[in-house]
Amino acid sequence: MEEQEREISYAEPSASDSGVVVVVVNPSRARPPLGVLLATLLYCAELLNAAALCASYGRTDDRHWLAFTVTFMLVPAALIQLTLIFIHRDVGRDRPLVLLLHLLLLGPVIRCFDALVVYFRVGRKEEPYVTITRKIYLKRGEGTRTECEVSRSERMLATHRNAFKRTTVIQAFLGSTPQLTLQLYATIQEKYILPIRLTLMIITQISVIYGALVCSVLAVQIRYDDYKVRFRPAAYLCMILWRGLEITTRITALVLMSTALTHWVIPVGVANLLFFFFLPWAEFWAKKGSLAEDVEKNFSKLGTAVVLCLFTLLYACINVFCWSAVQLDLGHAELIDRKQRWGRLAAYYGARFVENLLLITLWYFFKSDFYEYVCAPLLAVQLLVCYGLAVLFMLLFYQFFHPCRSLFRHNIHDCLRCVCWRRRAGRARRAPSSYSAAATMVLMPDEPREPPDPHDLDSDGDGQETAILDDVTEYP
Repeated sequence: MEEQEREISYAEPSASDSGVVVVVVNPSRARPPLGVLLATLLYCAELLNAAALCASYGRTDDRHWLAFTVTFMLVPAALIQLTLIFIHRDVGRDRPLVLLLHLLLLGPVIRCFDALVVYFRVGRKEEPYVTITRKIYLKRGEGTRTECEVSRSERMLATHRNAFKRTTVIQAFLGSTPQLTLQLYATIQEKYILPIRLTLMIITQISVIYGALVCSVLAVQIRYDDYKVRFRPAAYLCMILWRGLEITTRITALVLMSTALTHWVIPVGVANLLFFFFLPWAEFWAKKGSLAEDVEKNFSKLGTAVVLCLFTLLYACINVFCWSAVQLDLGHAELIDRKQRWGRLAAYYGARFVENLLLITLWYFFKSDFYEYVCAPLLAVQLLVCYGLAVLFMLLFYQFFHPCRSLFRHNIHDCLRCVCWRRRAGRARRAPSSYSAAATMVLMPDEPREPPDPHDLDSDGDGQETAILDDVTEYP
């Protein structure tokens, strides 16, 4: 590779004789690890505010609030340390300072510092590339296959980004979401707003929305791993509104239900958690498959089962509050089912709407005197409208803003068209008409459109070609 190719930017690929575009990442144009920095700031802010709130609960002798707050603070923090150690493979390495900081729950801080050091050292000296990535870059349904040479520093930054994406989701759904639910319930029960508690609620709300956003992006990147996906600003805005309204409505419905029927909300939450926890295992046992052996080569079958149980627990916690956007396949090496299952998506949102409606109805009939100052019917209607808006933004995202929507075998528009045509066909069969008139109303099923083969560039695939840029460094 000549020296002048080292100056090629992300947007200026060069074509080789074989028709494959080769892109060499310019070391001076490495993307800053903003996602790593934001995740670390949210982790530290939530941990410090939760510790200060625990001290406040200790001074006022609120043992119940103290116990739950400490639990929702320490459990996700410990899981985050284990996740970072697992991804960076630090168990067998001689790094005592890093392991000590992990024991002190400061692992994200040292990892963030390490990522910043790597970023600021990029470009100071020439590095040989250590890997070549090949993906499919879609732009308006078209693209060109490219090979991207990634240096050692870029690979290290990509590893940090991937690790912090996972820890962000863990922090959001194993820590921030239950913490926000608890503090909102405590505020309503005590009928006053504690400043430190309000601060923690704001931080957890930001952490939850950011974690749900990262979860949605990860779902797309994992499902379409052969493609280099790029999200437009409108897609991010749509996902933020979708996830924010969905999770806010869910948390508010659970909290209102708990204020009216305190002991009955526990079976509701436990039933949801157990259902989504055992659902992937039930499907796995129904298929009579074997556990994936590629999770970690150094793990025994018991270690693999423990990792899969923790992974399933995270999946269940996500689905308790919002749609996870992926389905687990415990028998697959990647643990993810890449098929877009629209039926399960519709079933989830339909069942969740009915459940939220039931919880709000129970709260309305068993509400306490505290809500005499609140227009209860208006509040209930507002919650249902917010959930409806969340579903609307979800449909808009999949129909118009999904980066890989051109690969969908069927989309929202196809489903609605199919339903409308079937209704018209049913009315035509019931109405008296001639044979020729009735025949024109029969729905003819469309041929399923297969997604283009990423390894076959000569296939038609509706004019979609291939192109690739940097590996996993697009999303900060």
